[in-house]
Amino acid sequence: MRQITVGNAPLSSSSPIFFPTFFANLRRPTPFCFKFRVRAMTSHIVGYPRIGPKRELKFALESFWDGKSSAEELQKVASDLRLSICKQMADAGIKYIPSNTFSYYDHVLDTTAMLGAIPSRYSWSGGEIGFDVYFSMARGNSTVPAMEMTKWFDTNYHYIVPELGPDTEFSYASHKVVQEFKEAKSIGVDTVPVLVGPVSYLLLSKPAKGVKKSFSLLSLIDKILPIYKEVVAELKAAGANWIQFDEPTLVMDLDSQRLHEFTHAYSELESSLFGLNILVETYFADLPSETYKTVTALKGVTAIGFDLVRGSKTLDLIRGGCPLEKYLFAGVIDGRNIWANNLAASLNTLQALEGIVGKDKLVVSTSCSLLHTAVDMVNENKLDKELKSWLAFAAQKLLEVNALAKAVSGQKDEAFFSANEAAQASRKSSPRVTNKAVQKAASALKGSDHRRAMNVRNRLEAQQKKLTLPILPTTTIGSFPQTLELRKLRREYKANKMSEEEYVNAIKEEISKIVKLQEELDIDVLVHGEPERNDMVEYFGEQLSGFAFTLNGWVQSYGSRCVKPPIIYGDVSRPKAMTVFWSTLAQSLTKRPMKGMLTGPVTILNWSFVRNDQPRLETSYQIALAIKDEVEDLERAGISIIQIDEAALREGLPLRKSEQAFYLNWAVHSFRITNCRVQDTTQIHTHMCYSNFNDIIHSIMDMDADVVTIENSRSDEKLLSVFHEGMKYGAGIGPGVYDIHSPRIPSTHEISDRINKMLGVLESRILWVNPDCGLKTRKYSEVKPALTNMVAAAKLIRAQLAISE
Repeated sequence: MRQITVGNAPLSSSSPIFFPTFFANLRRPTPFCFKFRVRAMTSHIVGYPRIGPKRELKFALESFWDGKSSAEELQKVASDLRLSICKQMADAGIKYIPSNTFSYYDHVLDTTAMLGAIPSRYSWSGGEIGFDVYFSMARGNSTVPAMEMTKWFDTNYHYIVPELGPDTEFSYASHKVVQEFKEAKSIGVDTVPVLVGPVSYLLLSKPAKGVKKSFSLLSLIDKILPIYKEVVAELKAAGANWIQFDEPTLVMDLDSQRLHEFTHAYSELESSLFGLNILVETYFADLPSETYKTVTALKGVTAIGFDLVRGSKTLDLIRGGCPLEKYLFAGVIDGRNIWANNLAASLNTLQALEGIVGKDKLVVSTSCSLLHTAVDMVNENKLDKELKSWLAFAAQKLLEVNALAKAVSGQKDEAFFSANEAAQASRKSSPRVTNKAVQKAASALKGSDHRRAMNVRNRLEAQQKKLTLPILPTTTIGSFPQTLELRKLRREYKANKMSEEEYVNAIKEEISKIVKLQEELDIDVLVHGEPERNDMVEYFGEQLSGFAFTLNGWVQSYGSRCVKPPIIYGDVSRPKAMTVFWSTLAQSLTKRPMKGMLTGPVTILNWSFVRNDQPRLETSYQIALAIKDEVEDLERAGISIIQIDEAALREGLPLRKSEQAFYLNWAVHSFRITNCRVQDTTQIHTHMCYSNFNDIIHSIMDMDADVVTIENSRSDEKLLSVFHEGMKYGAGIGPGVYDIHSPRIPSTHEISDRINKMLGVLESRILWVNPDCGLKTRKYSEVKPALTNMVAAAKLIRAQLAISE
């Protein structure tokens, strides 16, 4: 292992994530100097994007993983980002600046490291957690798989799921939170260290492999609280005045036992918290009324943070009773979208709250962490002036928070508010937002449920006669590796450095290589590999009306994976065909079935920054009509299998059960609209990834797709029992046989074992064999052997099934 020296200490990939010796010896520029202003009203940010305005963290991580840079270089990039963010918030006038919201991969994984809750397969021998163990948990390595990854509530961010059991040993194994607090303090910024709260951490965990599903994760609360007490003691000794505990599970439907654990946990922590101000932060929805009573009565808690954007009933809860001794952190700035705040409306809300809790106890905040929005609009030259006036990225939201804080305290910036008012009026009246014909067509959809005439079992029989696929057919999910050469090709084309003819010929050549490779691997149902696509949502948005695009509007999805969500600002329609040319070209290169690859309306909706001036279902129906036109054009062009990905359908599910049926009704309806008129012999696939499906399995059946492929490999096959229900439905099911988010290459034996486990639950006639997800983030050196082993495993099981018949 390559080592470098910092001071007298060697540093390598096994070095601690935040190495104190490194921090002490690192050369820094002249410390920042801040001129603080007197603030009558205070302001707060729940959290901030980690990736950097130019995705600096992404590139530093990938360079380190590829062995092109050292641990020291990665830590230097991370430190510079953190300090820059601190300075930016201080300059914007924010008083309560968060620390420890930065992460090299995921903040829940950081908490697992802090608690020393490392699964035994990673061979951790104790001491401070280093990069080797940390990234092995996140990404796997050559010998062991990664930990499970799933969606963070109803967002497109993914977290690493802790694996816990009655025998899990906890110890204080990562001092990252304290070191990052000290780092900010060294440049004159007193921050609010942020921790994932102890109860939410356990509720977001899962029983480790081999542990009974009935095991109560909350039974571990008294084992982890001593570590939290150690952390609090260190922060207090380092000079912290405030600590923020994020407890987002409080917005869920919690029974009395779970609510009791919150009371118990904070009662146990109370003596440790003495002398500190403690903020319990909630977000993403309202608190149920019983939960609100529990939270406002928590001992040792100085302040409570509420989401007043998605929590539409929160103001009424506060009016019904709010403890006057507690601070109220009012999340009025939307942390999950990019629209400029309606400052006048937010000011009215804040003034109403001021009348309840008093000016001295009110703090203006964001609704949640700004992790879920783009970083800064400064260099967004691609957006026109009018559209930019309607938007606010994370950096601009800092200014909005401060402007509202000043306004409540009687120091209203009239020019800032006037510009905001003009932008709100411009957006409301702009002709680019409204298309009457689209609105009429979408409105007409509500009178039908748009189902295909024949049931799925009979459709599959008709499709098999046409397709003649083998048992356990093999396929991939859609994309193939996006090489540096391919990315450069698209950049040069967009920059007008090559002609359209040159670009088309280059993409044709790439598709030809991908088709040839799949034939050589003997895959049954092929894909064209999507070399022409930058992103599964952005590609379609660029060809639909009502969408706008940024140059640097990146948002972290997980680890180094960033997405650039389109902005849906107006009514949506499809001016012309989007994928037919490339799909028919690919089909002409092979006699095997070629899938037409589309992104479904709900995923396009949930993975975009969506207009907030009409109900989301209206926008979803508009997108569904556009995709419907594309599906029918593909079918007319001779494409017999069409995949309409709904990777994000589960993601949009409301957190409260009382609101879920309404969402699932229009979301599933949107999918059915897209393919309701295709022939029975046209096979419709859909793909879903990294979500818990057990609570929506009946809605998935109601989508009426012919084949459903799902992420499965990181879930220890727990989804299989859920999709056993699919046998009653009769559709084909393709649980992923290997994890594409890890560089690890599974063996034929490993994949065969997975297929056999699947056959223990699912009938062979409905089972498909495929990876977990698209392959765009992987290298060909990983993809080729993995797919080779996948096909070999499918053939091996086919042979075994033939012998047993």
